[in-house]
Amino acid sequence: MKKIEAIIRKSKFMEVRNALHEAEIEFLSWWDVKGQGNATQGLIFRGIAYDINAIDRIFISFVVRDVNVQKSIDAILKSAYTGESGDGRIFVSDIQQSIRIRTGDYGDESLYNK
Repeated sequence: MKKIEAIIRKSKFMEVRNALHEAEIEFLSWWDVKGQGNATQGLIFRGIAYDINAIDRIFISFVVRDVNVQKSIDAILKSAYTGESGDGRIFVSDIQQSIRIRTGDYGDESLYNK
């Protein structure tokens, strides 16, 4: 099992969510987050300086069986791509154990995806 986390543009969230659904990823969590890349900018409006380096993003997280890892990554890559700086990142990490609380299922059986 793998945990896939992605940081994407807010404007691409619905496309990514739909692409993951088409890839049969039925459960995911997401959060509104702010981040900062290499670019630094400032904005002065009516004599007040504002730091606009913090960029609104969406953080997506879900766990999949090993057989679904590549199609999940491909779905995110295709749907989140704009070709411009700031498209985001995808992180993949190992999950040692998963347990569905309601049924007590362990491992792959505890996950919703096929």
